[in-house]
Amino acid sequence: MEDVSRLTVPVLAEDALLGLLLPIWQLIIGAFVLFAVLVSVKRLARRGPSRMSTALLITAAAIAGFALVGVLLQD
Repeated sequence: MEDVSRLTVPVLAEDALLGLLLPIWQLIIGAFVLFAVLVSVKRLARRGPSRMSTALLITAAAIAGFALVGVLLQD
């Protein structure tokens, strides 16, 4: 017969409070990021179309670079 005290039982409620708060923190961080993006787009749009074209090219290059790094580092 096995000793019951030595059996490993996973503790399900270890980080229950943090698990409940995690989506709230993600929403708060997402709201700040969205606010920063909207402010920067507004300022960039006021500067004119030539700056917008340059910004779009830089953004596209950054997205392609991050995608390439993600593919290369994949298991």
